[in-house]
Amino acid sequence: MFKRLIGTLGLVLCLLSLPAAAQTQAQPQGSLSETYSANELVDAGHQFFGSVAEGLASLIERAVGQYGQPNAYILGQEGSGALFVGARYGEGVMYTRNAGNHNVFWQGPSLGLNFGADGSRVMMLVYNLPTIDAIYDRYPGVDGSIYAIGGLGMTALKRQNVVIVPISAGIGVRAGISVGYLNFTREPTWNPF
Repeated sequence: MFKRLIGTLGLVLCLLSLPAAAQTQAQPQGSLSETYSANELVDAGHQFFGSVAEGLASLIERAVGQYGQPNAYILGQEGSGALFVGARYGEGVMYTRNAGNHNVFWQGPSLGLNFGADGSRVMMLVYNLPTIDAIYDRYPGVDGSIYAIGGLGMTALKRQNVVIVPISAGIGVRAGISVGYLNFTREPTWNPF
């Protein structure tokens, strides 16, 4: 009788835990509904970029004016090089209000009339990101830059409703215009495709 009672109690506990486990798996990983204001982004950018970020506030205000308030942002660094065909590699941390911080890696090819190499600190404003998992995909875009020694630039990448606006402060020599994409991944990889 005691064995039966223990067995029945164990079965009831297992059945009670199933709906909670199923509900946890069915929910998207981190609904991202809360946004960041322009002032919060400027403060985070100034702390990250330091003295290089003189024009950062105007670029952030321009992005917020065009796309609204982002619900996530990424702070990281990247390196790229090109001689008509190029590649870009980067890594950083994506910050969200209510879904935590997540490591992010990106890489991607480019093709166009561009040449040079640069290393950059990057702040990426992420708009309309429905879940954390939605960042891990390819985002196409057009890039145009010209600077020697250093510069601050902004581009936009879009996939479906999600828009990513990278703002970079770079050091190097770079000139040209190109098309390409960035592939965001959970782990680093050397394959830019």
